[in-house]
Amino acid sequence: MDILKFFKSTAQLGLILLTGMLFATAAMSVSVWPLPSYYSSGDKVLWIAENVQFTYNAVDSTTSSPTYGNLTMNGNESTSTSTSTLVIDAATTRTKDRLFSDAFIPWKFHPRNSDFEPLPNAPKIYINVVALLQQRPDPANIFKTLDGELDESYNLTITEEGQVTITSLTSVGILHALETLTQLFYQSSGGEVYMQSAPILIADAPKFSHRGLNLDVARAYYAPSDIMRTIDALSWNKFNRLHLHATDSQSWPLDIPALPALATNGAYMKGLSYSADVLAEIQQYGAYRGVQVIIETDMPGHASSIGLAYPDLIAAFHVQPDWGTYSAEPPTGQLKLNSSAVYNFLDTLWSDLLPRVSPYTAYFHTGGDEVNANVYLLDEGVRSNDSAVIQPFLQKFIDFNHEHVRAAGLAPMVWEEQLLQWNLTLGADVVVQTWLSDDSLAQTVAMGHKALFGNYNYWYLDCGKGQWLDFYPSSFQEYYPFADYCSPTKNWRLIYSYDPLYNIPPNSTHLVLGGEIHMWSEQTDPVILDSMIWPRACAAAEVLWSGAKDAQGMNRSQVEASPRLSEMRERMVLRGVGAGPVQMVYCTQNGTQCAL
Repeated sequence: MDILKFFKSTAQLGLILLTGMLFATAAMSVSVWPLPSYYSSGDKVLWIAENVQFTYNAVDSTTSSPTYGNLTMNGNESTSTSTSTLVIDAATTRTKDRLFSDAFIPWKFHPRNSDFEPLPNAPKIYINVVALLQQRPDPANIFKTLDGELDESYNLTITEEGQVTITSLTSVGILHALETLTQLFYQSSGGEVYMQSAPILIADAPKFSHRGLNLDVARAYYAPSDIMRTIDALSWNKFNRLHLHATDSQSWPLDIPALPALATNGAYMKGLSYSADVLAEIQQYGAYRGVQVIIETDMPGHASSIGLAYPDLIAAFHVQPDWGTYSAEPPTGQLKLNSSAVYNFLDTLWSDLLPRVSPYTAYFHTGGDEVNANVYLLDEGVRSNDSAVIQPFLQKFIDFNHEHVRAAGLAPMVWEEQLLQWNLTLGADVVVQTWLSDDSLAQTVAMGHKALFGNYNYWYLDCGKGQWLDFYPSSFQEYYPFADYCSPTKNWRLIYSYDPLYNIPPNSTHLVLGGEIHMWSEQTDPVILDSMIWPRACAAAEVLWSGAKDAQGMNRSQVEASPRLSEMRERMVLRGVGAGPVQMVYCTQNGTQCAL
């Protein structure tokens, strides 16, 4: 096959149809993370000029971007041509900064004291122009597409003569291609930037349309700068979703202007909440990096913090010491299920919050996990822990919330228990997030529902730190040696081995939209946030982008992945993210000597 013709045809059609045979012919000197669908390379050295120009053929479109608060976001007077240009201009500025400021000298990936840089006196061919060619206008909803609606594919070619061309159908595809471009270059000890693998041909597209991180910002407060840094790191790894678990029993750090007491009373302290403007800024920050920020307010369980402002809305509010009867962790408290006051509260909440978050997301997560039936023994409108009694009240509750979500132009998301434990009737638009097992995923799609994976046995980043509860002497022996419920730690190799589709029938895989890796915050805070997420989440990123299997249908090789992941870690550290090491330097310098 003529690969250049292949590139042109796939770009025009917006399809990347790659066979295992095609991939097998590609050179395997790739250092890109996550692994591209198709990659071939040579061994020619190219240098990139410090005044390199990025040209962009901004295509006509009729999209407009929203205006919110005191943030000007290209209001109705602007077209998405200007919006796309702003997105790409900002991305090219970041790309140039990474190319020339990261100072990634790859000494850790060559034998000690070896001469791995290009010969200093050899003739130099410079890249002076990077051409960005977007072949269609961005869709009107570019910042808030549903999973599967947006084409994120791209093609990248670099000739031996230094001609660089990126083609994509969307600005988001161009964002992904620019990240790939940065990973092809290194800095020499003399300060110039070079690559050693021209010519390069890359055709790339994601395996899954939903590629996310779930970050718990309720149990620990993370400053907007922490969240934005996390968004940066997500975009480098080609994630496209950040799910903010924004509220829980421990705190309500989300400002609701119509209900100011929620954050005033529910945040851990004054100032540890996200204002309407800050939340909009976080969402816009993500949108300009191809990362849709999805908000979750968990309910009716995990809602005790609402009781700090509105105690009459909560059943079993702060029960002590027998909290274990009424919740998975303290403090106890769930929204009442048969209360007109609760519905009045929810109507005010949704009328305030949903229109504000809708400009930059297609989804809203209404929670629904770990609803404790015993709580409703103490709910004067229910007075039962019988699931048959509770279920109709819960159905009414979820229907009410999802009607409001849909009215705001959003698709609802829920945790799996709403479907699989409580047997609620959910709309076809609802995305069910599974976490308890692979069987949960299989059951969900077997029932015809769209689903996300994230099995806690593989993709929970908080596991392995031991219990965060304290134990009286009388219970010491029972819980010794104090392992947490999901121990041991899920290292990157386990995360990388996870194949979410292994027991999904081929006729149901289209319902598996993708997945999320989870960072819960009982024992994580801003001090260790980066090292808890990275580089382990990178392993999930490659499963989500490239798939869990290689061209031969086998689990991807750790031995092949390890040096690429180690390089990615180094780049992330240089960009200001405190990612942990993958292997010690002896291993990265000596090929496969640290493999069994």
